[in-house]
Amino acid sequence: MAREKDIDIVAKLTGEKDTELLEILLDEAEGFVLSYTHRSRIVSGLDKAVRDLAVIALNRMGTEGESGRSEGGESYSFESAPKQIYDTLNNFRIARVGGRYHENAAQQT
Repeated sequence: MAREKDIDIVAKLTGEKDTELLEILLDEAEGFVLSYTHRSRIVSGLDKAVRDLAVIALNRMGTEGESGRSEGGESYSFESAPKQIYDTLNNFRIARVGGRYHENAAQQT
């Protein structure tokens, strides 16, 4: 569940006032990060990636399903997520060994 601090940060970065919307976007971004990294909780270092994904989702509202757009002589293309976010997520991804994911709870902070 999104923390107040993260909601405040994303609100300041985007200017969005709807805290319910921001909480939903942060929760969905957190779910994606946990699923991608195979972790059971967000560890220190992943919180920024969650916020970045929430900001991207907010900025892309209304353009879901589009891979590109041209308006008024300007062309826009959309990536799934910037490479630097995937680089961060890959650093925290848990490998699968013997068909199972092993998360060392003692090393998480």
